[in-house]
Amino acid sequence: MDFDLTSEQVALRDAVRALGRRYGHEYYVRKAKAGEHTTELWQEAGRLGYLGVNIPEQYGGGGGGITELAIVCEELAATGSPLLMIVVSPAIVATVIARHGTEEQRKRFLPGMADGTCKIAFAITEPEAGSNSHRLGTVARRDGDDWLLSGRKCFISGVDDAAYVLVVGRTEDAATGKLKPALFLVPTDAPGFTKSKLDMEILSPESQWMLYLDDVRLPADALVGGGVDVGLQALFAGLNPERILVAALAAGSGRYAIERASSYAANRKVWGGRTIGSHQGLSHPLAHAAVQVELARLMIAKAAALYDAGRDLDAGVAANMAKYASAEAAALAVDTAIQVHGGNGMTTEYGVATLLGTVRATRIAPVSREMILNFVAQHVLGQEKSY
Repeated sequence: MDFDLTSEQVALRDAVRALGRRYGHEYYVRKAKAGEHTTELWQEAGRLGYLGVNIPEQYGGGGGGITELAIVCEELAATGSPLLMIVVSPAIVATVIARHGTEEQRKRFLPGMADGTCKIAFAITEPEAGSNSHRLGTVARRDGDDWLLSGRKCFISGVDDAAYVLVVGRTEDAATGKLKPALFLVPTDAPGFTKSKLDMEILSPESQWMLYLDDVRLPADALVGGGVDVGLQALFAGLNPERILVAALAAGSGRYAIERASSYAANRKVWGGRTIGSHQGLSHPLAHAAVQVELARLMIAKAAALYDAGRDLDAGVAANMAKYASAEAAALAVDTAIQVHGGNGMTTEYGVATLLGTVRATRIAPVSREMILNFVAQHVLGQEKSY
């Protein structure tokens, strides 16, 4: 069992960290508060090849796996820029297209996703269905050679900055009974496609949206894989990378918060000549948070390694556990970092409370901690299904 990164992975980690530090958390906050996107950071990361590390080389990527993309996501978050669209575009959508798209779809979309010039959002969540993806109400029906897609989606990230949305629906003949998903690449400027912004208490450059699809007409080649029987495999191909990358984003955010708090505690003096970090009331909670983040990182590495090895069932368990552990650890780390800073922790200047909404959201999305516990109870502990 080897816990060391390869030399190429070490080089990737160091290079991404250097890029992230050139922008920093102040850049991220400034963009978020101005209602702007982190376009400059995204474009540079794309030009340098970081956004396409998991995309096959023949389509302009680096030929690596989810392990490498998780490194990119975590290191940017650890420098204060937790870019949510890395979870969505290169992790979910690029994986789905690379593994289950037609050759024409791969050639059309993957090169732009690899160099960052093409962003594709992902839409599965619906207002009525919530965590129950078997109740999806977005329906696709045939109209000659075309498809007509109708339904609603909610909490969809970054649609305003994406050229396409990968929409998860179901075919009309599967509107009842077991889920038979169909995945469509929908242009965001398609007639019948509209969106409205959701007001969120999260400081992020990436907004959340409601989507409305009213008989959106799509050509036959908009269907991922070219056939309705591909949908279920294609959907599940993207869910494990999604969980692993959310875990990486959370762990990186936790590392960032701990680093800021550790530096502050090691230099802040208010009682004589001793630093506040010398008091166990502060140092022990901070150390505890650091332990939790490091444990979560181990599970991320395991989940990514299993996924890259093609062990999808094992990766599913590990990915869920990694997401659970990382979200809990990140929430603890940010909360502890704020407490270490005292009143300063609630200011924008000290750059820790600015992550409160982001890390709290990782305990809910893309799957809630309660649903992960249900999954573990059923599939690991052999308990009766409770839902």
